[in-house]
Amino acid sequence: MSTNRWNVARLAAQGRRLQGTARRLGWAVADQALSSLTNFFVGFFVARTLGPAAFGAFSVAFVTYLIALNASRGLATDPLMVRYSGVQYTEWRRAVAASVGVAVAVGTLGGIACAALGIVVSGPTGSALLALGITLPGLLLQDSWRFAFFSAGRAGRAFVNDLVMAVALGVLIALVIVSGRSSEFYFMLALGASATVAAFVGAVQARLLPRVLLASDWLRKHRDLCTRYLAENLTVTGGTQLKFYGLAAIGGGLTVVGALRAAELLFGGVYVLTQGIGLMAVPEAVRLFHQSRARLRQFCLLISALGVGSAIACGAVLLAIPDSLGQRLLQASWAPASDLILPTTVFTAAFGLQIGAWAGLRALAAASRSLFTQAVGSVLSTVGVLAGAAAAGAIGAAWGIAAAGVLGAAFWWWQFRLGLRAFLQKEDQQAAAEERASTF
Repeated sequence: MSTNRWNVARLAAQGRRLQGTARRLGWAVADQALSSLTNFFVGFFVARTLGPAAFGAFSVAFVTYLIALNASRGLATDPLMVRYSGVQYTEWRRAVAASVGVAVAVGTLGGIACAALGIVVSGPTGSALLALGITLPGLLLQDSWRFAFFSAGRAGRAFVNDLVMAVALGVLIALVIVSGRSSEFYFMLALGASATVAAFVGAVQARLLPRVLLASDWLRKHRDLCTRYLAENLTVTGGTQLKFYGLAAIGGGLTVVGALRAAELLFGGVYVLTQGIGLMAVPEAVRLFHQSRARLRQFCLLISALGVGSAIACGAVLLAIPDSLGQRLLQASWAPASDLILPTTVFTAAFGLQIGAWAGLRALAAASRSLFTQAVGSVLSTVGVLAGAAAAGAIGAAWGIAAAGVLGAAFWWWQFRLGLRAFLQKEDQQAAAEERASTF
């Protein structure tokens, strides 16, 4: 009888853990969807309101913001997610105060640089960069609060914070339109100001203030992760830009870029789901890693299966869509995009497969291995897309990047397996050394 009660209690505990994981996953996906829709709304609205030149200036500033965002995450919130997910509340508070302080420091230094560049550069680009420089600290601080909440398993608070930003952004853009000041400067200022409003709300939600004076201590204490995660994040950004620049240099390259982007848009929902899984996966993997190595492997396989399954399901639906409906969705872009659905399905599934191994390496804090794997993946992707485009245009580029994605995903899982084996061997060696020491 006691054994039966113990089994029932264990099953109940497992059920509660699964419910908690599912709830956090749901909030993470919802938050990522909201964030993606906000960015899409800004780009779409600015593109429709401004002319090509002004929208191009806004885009330059927005890409600059994304580079600063990746730098801030690598130095501040990525180490926070790896080392302070599931820790005691008091320890989490101290770590978050220092981490978001790093984000403010990066935003302040980057903002000064952007503002100075904006003053030097004339025209719309200079105006957009100046607005970015003024608001960059708030933009990076708001993003850092999101990841702080994810590390604490409070994804719902991250969603609320992004909702505050979205509402504030809508109000500020409406004010810009009503006041008759539609320009790249004021639209970028509205984006940054809405993030600053949400950043203040984040401080209230966390009941914490950033401690910029602790930034140097944070970077020194976590320099083994900070430098490598910074390099890894910038490798992703640089690899993406290199692919597009390379395609633009090839004959008909802009047409290839347009076809690839249109095909990717068809899988937008899958990317939102996969990115949402990634937001939740790292802190969840860290918690499981401290409980059971076997459960970590199972969790990584599960989230990869979710990513692969959603990509295959989306691809199957898209392949069944009649051309008449597809032309209503993308108009003239449907024809080139529809030819790329199958290879894009393979690439998107490979991306979903990769996410589990990526989260596993983060849980192991194997920053060097993760950086190396990311660099290999970027090289494979660049070579694959450029070689494919040179050989067979858009369809060749799509299959080239799909092949690179499959190879890259396999490499990620191989590195995760090696990393986990190396960690277990290190644990065994430490245990043996402690046992030998205790005999003397």
